Amino acid sequence: MALNDLPRRARSAFSLSTPSWATPWRNRSRAATTRDGPSIAVLGNCQARGVAQAMRLLAPKSPVRYLPMGSLKRDHGHVDGLIRTLRTHDHVFSQTFPAGLIPGGDAATLRAADPRLRLFPSIVFSAFHPDMIYAGQASDLAALKLAPSPLGQYHSAIALTAHRLGLAIGHTAGLFREDVFRRLGYLDHWDPAVRELVSSAEALGFGLERELTRWARRGAFMHLMNHPKVHVIGDIARRLLTESGLTPEPVAIEDYLGDALTQDVIWPIYPPIAELFGLTGSYLFKSKAFKSKVLSDEFPVLYDLPGFIAASFSIYDAMPAGDLTASRVESWLAAPEIAALFRAG
Repeated sequence: MALNDLPRRARSAFSLSTPSWATPWRNRSRAATTRDGPSIAVLGNCQARGVAQAMRLLAPKSPVRYLPMGSLKRDHGHVDGLIRTLRTHDHVFSQTFPAGLIPGGDAATLRAADPRLRLFPSIVFSAFHPDMIYAGQASDLAALKLAPSPLGQYHSAIALTAHRLGLAIGHTAGLFREDVFRRLGYLDHWDPAVRELVSSAEALGFGLERELTRWARRGAFMHLMNHPKVHVIGDIARRLLTESGLTPEPVAIEDYLGDALTQDVIWPIYPPIAELFGLTGSYLFKSKAFKSKVLSDEFPVLYDLPGFIAASFSIYDAMPAGDLTASRVESWLAAPEIAALFRAG
């Protein structure tokens, strides 16, 4: 029997172009994925990218746009252009940024032009990683020249100081122990780190005392000093949405999106520091993942402690001392007792 000879209802069962039982389901599916809710703009650094991603999950009806802080000048030319862009969105969230990233102003300029803008803090917390520092010429943000390291732009203050003192790799590795950490204040870093984060957040009207208590109960909540874990990012996104009158989905970010920052640098929590918090510590340093020539997936370079120090020294050997400045290192070098501690090993 030819298809044309079948009754019309029977023919419809074989046809992909006529309505079927699946049509209402498809229509509901399209409606569920349509982002026709209030539009959102999120401006900031890599943390803000995570906040924007979290908002896409938590507010599935809202279109969310991420504006990278590092490309504001390239993307918008002048702060007036950025203001025009932000005004096309119903909700605007931004981390603070100083003058120099875009001609014409800073985050305060944006807020004065658009009072709807809600500032939220960058999460910087160094208690788990007190040895991490930046090095280089950082007096002018627009001309920021940070010294490279095996882990991007993150340095060990101990390793850099030891190099400046002319110490050997093996000698330097021997400095990574409890009594040295205690003398350098690494084992008493929790309270100062808490005060710094809480005060910087309060200055933006975004108190974090309750969140910080909750994060601490879950153990180490930072990958490194300025990369929080995904549940921290999720809490920031959820709170911004809630306080703006939106109702976020009651889901955990990590269950749906994973933790993108695990693909970036991971700085270990040194064992004597980890012990303070009841955590497992190590001296395994992880670089940002890269495309392997041998394997089909991406895999990072891993360094043990001597390997990380050797790789750091190799970079430092090729750089003038003036490009390896850091306030903490300079203060240690100027303190005879600290220099003696390093030299004694």
